[in-house]
Amino acid sequence: MSGATIAGRAKWLKDADLQRLLAALSQGGGEARIAGGAVRNALLGEEVADIDIATTTVPDETEERARAAGFRTVPTGKEHGTVTVIAGGTPYEVTTLRADVATDGRHATVAFGTDWKADAERRDFTINALYATAAGDVVDLVGGLADLQTRTLRFIGDAEARIREDYLRILRFFRFFAWYGDGRPDAEGLRACARLKEGMTRLSAERVWAELKKLLAAPDPSRALLWMRQTGVLTVVLPESGKWGIDAVHALIAAGRDLGWPCDPLLRLEAIVPPDPAKMATMAARLRLSRAEGARLSAWAMTDAIAPATGEAALARIAYRGDRQAVQDRLRLGLAAARARAGQDAAALAEAGGYLPLLRFLDGWEKPVFPLKGGDLAALGMASGPRMGETLAALEAEWVDGGFREGRDALLSRAAELMKDA
Repeated sequence: MSGATIAGRAKWLKDADLQRLLAALSQGGGEARIAGGAVRNALLGEEVADIDIATTTVPDETEERARAAGFRTVPTGKEHGTVTVIAGGTPYEVTTLRADVATDGRHATVAFGTDWKADAERRDFTINALYATAAGDVVDLVGGLADLQTRTLRFIGDAEARIREDYLRILRFFRFFAWYGDGRPDAEGLRACARLKEGMTRLSAERVWAELKKLLAAPDPSRALLWMRQTGVLTVVLPESGKWGIDAVHALIAAGRDLGWPCDPLLRLEAIVPPDPAKMATMAARLRLSRAEGARLSAWAMTDAIAPATGEAALARIAYRGDRQAVQDRLRLGLAAARARAGQDAAALAEAGGYLPLLRFLDGWEKPVFPLKGGDLAALGMASGPRMGETLAALEAEWVDGGFREGRDALLSRAAELMKDA
């Protein structure tokens, strides 16, 4: 990729507001370039989500120049050199060139500067330290272009030194390998991650889960997970996977690819941890998962595995009484496991054939609404209280077992019978 350019590859580079912002920051001896992931992804022909800008202007000057150009600014991380500029409705993180003065494995004290090479050398991986000018010309100061061409993920400089600056870089090593790496991970990087893995215990749970979630969202994170297992990194951040294994994730990814399932980090997490409600609760608390994420894992762990011979009527009852997402997760994991065994086991092939129609049925199934409420029983003369709740529960159970077929009138008649028998 010698003499590389993103001109013609990145339509967003032609955006008038972005060009006006770059020009404003580059006046009077200043200089601004697109930095990091946007350059990397543009060269790879992949989607660019965020566009970051590196500049020689210090934060106060960045704000002044951006406002003079008619843009709004937000001091999102001004003490670390970052100002967010809203240009044409798009937020751009604009960060002053920096050099690390001191690091403690989690945070860094930085000094602002104008040295592009020093700024590149403080970054984590060579493929993340690429810059591009407003014209699209790529500036490579650490060998990132060659590594990008071979899809090699490599720490900049000494791998251990980079990790000791921020232990989250261990997880980022495997996350970026999952997304952009090929073949075997860089040997020096692997050794450094294995030696320094205990340093990750100093990281906040939020940072750890954010990286794990991004890793699990990769098109195929299975190779990265394998190397995390072999280096012991996975056991440190996800001890629940220790005695469970990660083999199931390979089959899940293959099934998802063949059947068009979206990349689902939580489903992939379920594939490598045991369906144990207590362990899932502990894991959710330790990693500080969101309430919705924790609830999904809990519901999955409390839902029994579903046999492929289950009929549609039985599946509807299970889904009604349980959690639909958990049922779908169980079916998908069951199907993936059966597909993985099908090559050597005819019975497994039949199992896979049983799961597919169940998943299709669940996709089109809508949870029915029980036709009766407490007010209906009150209209029949039943007083509010425990008996009313018990009667409604009994009627609902009969309705579900009957395949949701009975209508409101039939249920009212049945309610009257129960009241007479009481």
